[in-house]
Amino acid sequence: MYPTGQQISFQTSHSAVQDPPTRMLVDPREMASPVPRVVTQNNGGGEGGGMSQAEFAMFNSRRLQSDLEAMGRKIKQHEDNLLFLKSQKNKLDESILDLQVRMSQLQSSATPISENFGDNHQGEDVDEQILRYENSAAGVLGLVQSRHGSQVSQLTLTKGVVGVVAQLGRVSDENLSQALSDYLGTRSMLALVCKDYESVKGLESYDNQGNVDKNAGLHGLGASIGRNIEGHFDAICLETLRPYVGQYIADDPQRRLDLLKPKLPNGEYPPGFLGFAVNMIQIVPAYLLCVTANGYGLRETLFYSLFSRLQVYKTRVDMINARPCISDGAISLDGGIIRSGGIFTLGSCDEVNIRFAKPIASRVMDNYSETEKQMREMKWKKDKTLEDIKREQVLREEAVFNFGKKKEEFVRFLAQTAY
Repeated sequence: MYPTGQQISFQTSHSAVQDPPTRMLVDPREMASPVPRVVTQNNGGGEGGGMSQAEFAMFNSRRLQSDLEAMGRKIKQHEDNLLFLKSQKNKLDESILDLQVRMSQLQSSATPISENFGDNHQGEDVDEQILRYENSAAGVLGLVQSRHGSQVSQLTLTKGVVGVVAQLGRVSDENLSQALSDYLGTRSMLALVCKDYESVKGLESYDNQGNVDKNAGLHGLGASIGRNIEGHFDAICLETLRPYVGQYIADDPQRRLDLLKPKLPNGEYPPGFLGFAVNMIQIVPAYLLCVTANGYGLRETLFYSLFSRLQVYKTRVDMINARPCISDGAISLDGGIIRSGGIFTLGSCDEVNIRFAKPIASRVMDNYSETEKQMREMKWKKDKTLEDIKREQVLREEAVFNFGKKKEEFVRFLAQTAY
């Protein structure tokens, strides 16, 4: 509105007849009204030629519309700022969650190890654990390797064998290592990993009746050292596995998969979520360059085939509460297992006496300290962003309030000029 006592003057020009100057005066006492009273004054005493009341109403209407448009643009600016800040906050949340997962991989859990895994296995090398399964294909291959070393890899029979599943990855957390072993089971942990189908074919031969030839392939190798392979064993062909096709986490020498993190129906990340099992395996450095003919490594073939998008949670309670966002199964560090398709594994777990080895301790602690520093920086940035969001929300609410008041004024103006 205009200050009290102010006069608005509109000067008009005349072409044919030079009339005395005419001014339109607005009564200051009427400025509070949506339609100020317009008075025309002709200095020459003739009939007034100033702006009519209808013309002045149009002027006032345009002024109010212009004010509303400006206020609308201001609200839009605040909303755009909020969208940007919330997007930044979501990115920081994801980064913090990634760092939490990273820290959980680096730091061994302080919780006690399950009693199902005997103390006599805790300090045992993974190769020693495999040798305990004397009559398994992995045990036979491991025994031959321990006796003949690198010469075994030159044999046609074993040339295409990459290794045993348990040998190819490392896990820093002992509870996680056992949880993964319980999920896979002994048979999968002892599975032989082969580069291609020709390597799989070389492990076993059959007679004319389709029976296994005990004197050929890996069975014959076992017989030569006095070991018989009992029961079935799995041979995983990397070449025929359906690999992960997607993005990878940037600047990660381990080439972890950039998987979409789970979210509850309310949009929040589930409490206790530690990460995806496929990314919590550290590939043994010697096997990082092991790729298929199409260039896929062990993580996107072998471990993605074994775990898919299996989620890992801190506790069974966390895992159960996160059921709405679990699609490909989940495990918890205290022994909970949900398999894909909604299959819940209940009761006491079977004794799986083979686990993934642990990474080198000194390197782990160095990486942990750096990750912890990054975590503090990310949390500080998140706190600052939350403060900016609160401040922007206050400014937006104030702008919306002012817009509403101006809109009411415009509506009253329209109602009064309609008569």
